[in-house]
Amino acid sequence: MNAAGLAGSTKSAEPVTSTPRTDHRVSMGDVARLAGVSAQTVSRVSNGFPGVLEETRQQVLAAMKQLGYRPNSAARALKSGHFKTIGVIMFTLATTGNMRTLEAITDAALSEGYAITLLPPVPAQERGGAFSRVGEQVVDAVIVVMERHERALSDLVLPREVPVVVADSGAGNQYPVVDTDQVTGAASAVNHLLDLGHRTVWHVAGPEESFAAQRRVNAWRQVLVGRNIVPPPMLTGDWSAESGYQAGTRLARESSCTAVFVANDHMALGVLRALHDSGRFVPDNVSVVGFDDVPESSSFQPPLTTVHQDFAEVGRRCIARVLAQIRGEAPELVTDLVPTRLVIRQSTAPRSLRGAASRKRPPCLPFRS
Repeated sequence: MNAAGLAGSTKSAEPVTSTPRTDHRVSMGDVARLAGVSAQTVSRVSNGFPGVLEETRQQVLAAMKQLGYRPNSAARALKSGHFKTIGVIMFTLATTGNMRTLEAITDAALSEGYAITLLPPVPAQERGGAFSRVGEQVVDAVIVVMERHERALSDLVLPREVPVVVADSGAGNQYPVVDTDQVTGAASAVNHLLDLGHRTVWHVAGPEESFAAQRRVNAWRQVLVGRNIVPPPMLTGDWSAESGYQAGTRLARESSCTAVFVANDHMALGVLRALHDSGRFVPDNVSVVGFDDVPESSSFQPPLTTVHQDFAEVGRRCIARVLAQIRGEAPELVTDLVPTRLVIRQSTAPRSLRGAASRKRPPCLPFRS
């Protein structure tokens, strides 16, 4: 077939557009040509640098969208030394507090244009290796959520050049710390019960190895001793509703128990059910206060009086502190305490001067153990 025949057998040519062919990676130069600006201007827009007129910036962004241009973040990171990623080290994801802290940190990081890399829990004998591997991660900073005092922070192997912030722990003067004001929160719960006329306050504590649980225990004792009250025997749970139920069953046998401060809301849920099953009703016979203010606590039966923790603020402050270090600011080796507040609902009431027999039995709880 001759050239003329070949030409005659082809379809009519497609209309020419300003959009380049899609069989190659769209480059910064393609965007610059379509937007009618220099490649340097595209780079400045891509990296979020100031000094670009808003009209020009919108023109470049429109060209990026039309061409489907995606900046090469890996190359940009290698060039700038910043990866826009923050590593989070956690020992467990099993507790509500840890999960809400992680969620808060993630939300705060995303609002600042950073991603989160989670270093998953590892067996105890390998934890030293987990920390030493931080130096191999492509992260700009590290947040350590150290809820359990299984290892001293002085033993952690963290790269000196990587900014570090510790959440929910006591880091001494080694790293900046962001934590909920556990002491003030717990004290407000105990004082609330005493102010209602209860002669003492029993306590269902969290695990012994928990930093937060220990601070709540200390505050409970300090308030009672400060009011010249001998603390009653302490019960210990594992943060679960089941452990709270077991503790509540024991408390129901204590005729002098009219008020209980429980170290978290899930254990408080178990205490409520155990007291109900034992014929001691809340708040008629026993007042109960929890800690955390989980979203479900207002739907407990009765709605739970509890200490509210502002996890979102914890996340924002953690991110703010690591970003300050990323920008070159010297770390402030202090503990930044996020305030708590007592949320009063229907699970607490003034101490009753009458027995259970004079009280009307409340409706059954809408859940089973």
